[in-house]
Amino acid sequence: MVRIFLTGYMGAGKTTLGKAFARELNIPFIDLDWYIEERFHKSIRELFTERGEASFREMEQAMLHEVAQFENVIISTGGGTPCFFDNMEYMNQHGQTVFLDVHPDVLFRRLRVATQQRPILWGKTDAELRAFITDALEKRTPHYNKASYHFNAGHLENRRQITESVQQLRNLLGL
Repeated sequence: MVRIFLTGYMGAGKTTLGKAFARELNIPFIDLDWYIEERFHKSIRELFTERGEASFREMEQAMLHEVAQFENVIISTGGGTPCFFDNMEYMNQHGQTVFLDVHPDVLFRRLRVATQQRPILWGKTDAELRAFITDALEKRTPHYNKASYHFNAGHLENRRQITESVQQLRNLLGL
């Protein structure tokens, strides 16, 4: 039975690598944010706005516990998921956890082109975006570091790099 949780900051490649890895292993891929949106028929942004962060994080935890019961699955968590409650410990107890570690400069490059798709980044100047990433990583990395495995996900820019990363991740996890 395979149950792998991919964690890391937004833009780390959890969805990109997760989908490709799930395809390689021929098992389902679940993006926790998408799962929540499907269950509640609202975007993460809408849920966050309507419920507030505390209520959203409780709902997120409940959905994490739900998907953690699935077998033979790759689960991509939200960037903040490991940082609340005992979520990281729970994931470690229920599967293999992988922190997709990416240098802040790479995150900046990836997120800079995705600011329109990520409301939390709207309107930020380059300097503000760099500061936002650095500040968030400083707070979140201690939680991410609790993952069982660390994986350099800095090379996911094209199909060849993604394929190579899938094989490296497969080797790391012994699959």
